[in-house]
Amino acid sequence: MSADYAELHCLSNFSFQRGASSAQELFERAKKHRYRALAITDECTLAGIVRARQAAKDSGLPLIVGSEMRIEHGPKLVLLAEDLAGYQALCRLITLARRRAKKGQYQLLREDFSGALAGVLALWIPDHANDHHEGRWLQEIFPQRLWLAVQLHRGPDDGERLRQLLALAATLALPAVAAGDVHMHARGRRALQDTMTAVRHHTMVAEAGF
Repeated sequence: MSADYAELHCLSNFSFQRGASSAQELFERAKKHRYRALAITDECTLAGIVRARQAAKDSGLPLIVGSEMRIEHGPKLVLLAEDLAGYQALCRLITLARRRAKKGQYQLLREDFSGALAGVLALWIPDHANDHHEGRWLQEIFPQRLWLAVQLHRGPDDGERLRQLLALAATLALPAVAAGDVHMHARGRRALQDTMTAVRHHTMVAEAGF
């Protein structure tokens, strides 16, 4: 892996029933691969940031603070704090989303983005390659601070998926950025990852399918 690469979308085990590795494990692996930095972006929470900060200090690898969020009936984002103002704005968003939902859940609304979000950078993860409307809305919310995340997972149609995402980025004049959507630090953690996924969907691993 190039030393110029920084992973900007990574879940730790603070993303309940999703992330299968600790921040310590993730930072150790990122250091081994000579990443420039690692973002810990657990789903609508900053609960794991203290441990992530310690893991970053132990590894000597810079930490980027962020969070993955899904807007209700809207797009999926990874929000990254650029500075203290961005961290505070991220905390406010998470608090809003968590307070209006049951414990363990969150509800993020479009109107939550009506205020200033200075210091927050956004990666957009399109659900479809023709989400032009969502892209234009996000450009208004994050002027000059929005990237289209390209995440490929060795699927049968990665080539076509890449072509579609780059075409969408070009149509909207958005920069595209590579991201991994990391859920574990090593392939050996796959069994745990699959088990947690099955539990989350109230099914058995053998019946989970794709």
